[in-house]
Order: sequence, then structure tokens, then C-alpha cells
Amino acid sequence: MKKIVRSPGSATIINAIATGFGSAFGIGLDIVCEAKTSSDSIRCSNDVGADNSLMELCVKKVFNHYNISEDEFGIDLKTKSSLPMASGLSSSSASSNAIVKVTSSIVSQEFDLKPLDDLEIINMAIDASLDAGVTITGSFDDATASYFGGVVVTDNKNREFIIKEKMQDYPILIYMPNFYSKSGDSNPERMKLLAPLVETAFEFAKQKDYFKALNLNGLIYAATLGFDSTIAIDALQSGAIASGLSGTGSSFVAVVSDDSIDDVEQAWAKYEGQVIRTKVDNDGCILK
Repeated sequence: MKKIVRSPGSATIINAIATGFGSAFGIGLDIVCEAKTSSDSIRCSNDVGADNSLMELCVKKVFNHYNISEDEFGIDLKTKSSLPMASGLSSSSASSNAIVKVTSSIVSQEFDLKPLDDLEIINMAIDASLDAGVTITGSFDDATASYFGGVVVTDNKNREFIIKEKMQDYPILIYMPNFYSKSGDSNPERMKLLAPLVETAFEFAKQKDYFKALNLNGLIYAATLGFDSTIAIDALQSGAIASGLSGTGSSFVAVVSDDSIDDVEQAWAKYEGQVIRTKVDNDGCILK
């Protein structure tokens, strides 16, 4: 049996590290996971040279849920990614969502068992990411924006939705500098110092004023983490609807219009790194 799942990344509106409340939206960059059954054991590979421990954890959690022994049944997994790793674009959430979904789909069909529902998949993927140390908060906002697409506003501590809805299909620009910033390596205590300011940004998100929230959150976290906020301001000056740091960096995101996309891209061309064109994703994590 062979199955393929595609899972998009997400960009930050509100980073949840400071307060436990977050917001994110799906983007068109993604991870595609192909899985095949085998006689035994778990074999994982990826096209970006990343450590396979998170992939293996995801599969093992599904096997444990269904009480499947890898001595008697196996899966070969490989992922291909258009999503930059360790960049604040939810590569870990996208990967774990895709792997748990494809593995649970195969196992449930192979053994005629009840498939995991959407939130069971998401929670299992989050637990694997926490166990692997690739997330600080569990990233319920990133995980659900990746899984469902569109925009979410969430209570990460309790893994509950405040808002979940489709988002207007804006073009998106991503600026990627020539270095990476792993979420698990960040200093949460430093970020929590600015919790009152982040709470103000979160109020905008709860009122669905997502772009004002994104702008303010991006400036707050860029200042806290030592990133150059001029990058976001340059985008806004060039006509971006909103711009800010995504996650804990290192990428910046800009929501643009068809009229402003060239000007914003040109403004970012002076910085070392690359600028990626994509768009809002409203499809989420799907079996292909």
C-alpha cells in the first residue's frame, strides 16, 4: 500500500511563546510525505538532510496507539519539502502532521481499524514535536493552521480554538536570510518579558484585525530576538498590507497585493538571502 499526504507550513500572526495564545495562517510552501508498507520496521528519509528522529517518533506514536509491533509490520517514509527548515514557517508542524496522517491512514486501512480524527492527528503530532524538543509551546496555532489551512487564533495551553476560518487568498512573500533559528533553541523567559505588549497584539487578532496583529507582533519579537525590524518596515513602506517576523525567525513574511508584490520583492532584494513567492493556503493537510 502506498499513500501520499501534502501538508503546508504556516506564517505567524501572534507568536504564542510569551502568553500561551497564538495565531497563524497557512502558506503555500509545503512538505509532501510518501509512505509505503513494508514487512517490518520503520524507515524514514528526507530530502533536506534533517535528523529523522521526529519522523520516527510520529510513526511510533501511531503504532503505539493501534498496538502495532514494528517487528510484524513496517512503513517506509520519505518527505520532500519546499518549506525552509528552522525558519519560523512551521516546518516541524507540517512534517509531523503529514507523517501522523499518512501513517494512521495506512495502519487503519491495513488492519481495518478506526481512523484517527483530525484533532487526534494534530494532538499526536504536537506530542511528538514536544518529545523531540522542536517546539516550546506545542505550537497548537502552527499545527492547526498547517492542518486545516486558513487562519486560526488559539489557546495553545489548552489546545482550543478561538477562531478558525478561511483567509482571503493574498499573495505572500517570504524573506529568508542566510541563517537558521530553531524554535527549540530560543529563550522563552526573554520573550515572556514582553507579554503585556503581545497581549495587545493578540486583542487585535481576536477582533480579526489580523494584519495589525501581525505587524505589532513582528516588531515586538524582532526586537526581543535581535532581528532587524527594518526588514518588515521596508516591506510596509513598499506597499505590503502587513509584514513581520514569523515564529522565532529567521524568516520575515509579507502579505501583499498583486499591485505591491514587485515593489516589496525589490525592497527585500538588497538583503542577503532569498525572497520566495507563495500565497495563503486554505486547503491544509490532505491525502493526494
